[in-house]
Amino acid sequence: METKAIFAERFKSARLMNGFSLQDLADELGGNLSRQALHRYEKGEVIPDAEKIQMLSKALKVSPDYFFRTTKIELSEIEYRKLSKMPQKEVSIINETTKEYLSRYLELEEILGLSNEFENPLKDFPVVKDSMQVSKAAERIRSEWDLGTGPIFNVVELLEDHKIKVVKLNVAEDFDGLQTFVKYNNDIELPVVAYNERKANKPDRIRFTLLHELAHLLLKFEDITARQREILCHQFAGAMLLPEKTLKAELGNHRSKLSINELGNIKKQYGISMQAIAMRAKDCRITNEHYTKQFFFLFRQMNWRVDEPFEYEGVEKSNRFEQLLFRALIEEQVSISKAASLTNKSVAEFKKEHQPMF
Repeated sequence: METKAIFAERFKSARLMNGFSLQDLADELGGNLSRQALHRYEKGEVIPDAEKIQMLSKALKVSPDYFFRTTKIELSEIEYRKLSKMPQKEVSIINETTKEYLSRYLELEEILGLSNEFENPLKDFPVVKDSMQVSKAAERIRSEWDLGTGPIFNVVELLEDHKIKVVKLNVAEDFDGLQTFVKYNNDIELPVVAYNERKANKPDRIRFTLLHELAHLLLKFEDITARQREILCHQFAGAMLLPEKTLKAELGNHRSKLSINELGNIKKQYGISMQAIAMRAKDCRITNEHYTKQFFFLFRQMNWRVDEPFEYEGVEKSNRFEQLLFRALIEEQVSISKAASLTNKSVAEFKKEHQPMF
């Protein structure tokens, strides 16, 4: 692809990532560049000079190098679910931010010569249609990934360790997560899940969302409704976080009621919400449908549906990108300016943030 076309494509992506129309961007630039001039850049008719690229970089919050990065990322079709109700502007921000982050991440891995080949632990697993099959799928993954039956310490790191890219987005509160496959440089397909960092104060919700999206990525469903599929994905997330054997060791095989305190303690240990534990207990036939309805009625009455009376204090994050970046730096596979570009910062910002290194 010629330089003008690369610049045009990257420029449009940066504009959409910031939620700007061409006129919005012209206004952001204080009239230094007209809407017509910006339109010509986006059409690939002309490339601005270095001074104007600096202005655009600042307005669009990207490094100048961003406009000429050739790593090609294409998102496969996304099941938007909640996104279907969001304005197209927000959807574009989510799509372009996901692509921009992945382009930097995959370029860094390419520099280091790392393999991206994903092994699907459920590739030969049959089509799922009920909670029992979903639990067996979760057991298969736990076995393949050597997780045992205990708590999962960090879901984000777990997924990244198994070649699933995790993208952290700062977008509208209505957005929880998404999943898709990306085509990288027209060849390699990689699984991707994304979550909303605005939910960071509720790491149990992030964990559940990521595993829910993992279910959409890996499970094969029979011809069922979207709602039925969502329920099965919820059940999969619950089974991943709290296997049946583990839950029965905590609660016993049969219960007529559950204590709020014991559910709170299980939440603190396993990083799964009290409401998800209650649903998991019903799915594992520890409690019955009638009691589960009573439980959720209590949570509504006490206004605990959003803010539960116990909090999970774990942290959901991955340092893999930074770890790879500093590895590339110390091995002199990237320069400081390239490292700054890969973190979408200026050299001065990068040096200031990592001052002890310099």
